[in-house]
Amino acid sequence: MADELKGKSILLVDDDREILLSMKTVLAETGADIETVEDGNAAVERVIDSPPDLMVLDVMLPKRSGFLVLEKIRQTIKKTDPPRVIMITGNPGTRHRVYAETLGVDLYLNKPFRIEKLLEAAKDLLTS
Repeated sequence: MADELKGKSILLVDDDREILLSMKTVLAETGADIETVEDGNAAVERVIDSPPDLMVLDVMLPKRSGFLVLEKIRQTIKKTDPPRVIMITGNPGTRHRVYAETLGVDLYLNKPFRIEKLLEAAKDLLTS
């Protein structure tokens, strides 16, 4: 598994440090460069400054929701190549899923999710 995603960058955005650590630990084994941020404003700044290849984005974040992060990113860097996005949430409703899809989310995962599913999705999105 090591180095499968070497040269790729992944931004993890979640305010739960345990979830961030779990995702970072597993995804780091792929060889990708992993960065983490814990609020929506920091995510927007990071993506606009240097867009990652993939962003794993929580819906409920301090300072700016995941939806508002995506809206801002899509408005700002729509002429360039925006990152692939996996959105994660604890909200089981379908209304949020539909809205996420209209914003261009590649995959929508409900928490709790199997970390292996996230790993496989990241590999699929970054190698296709």
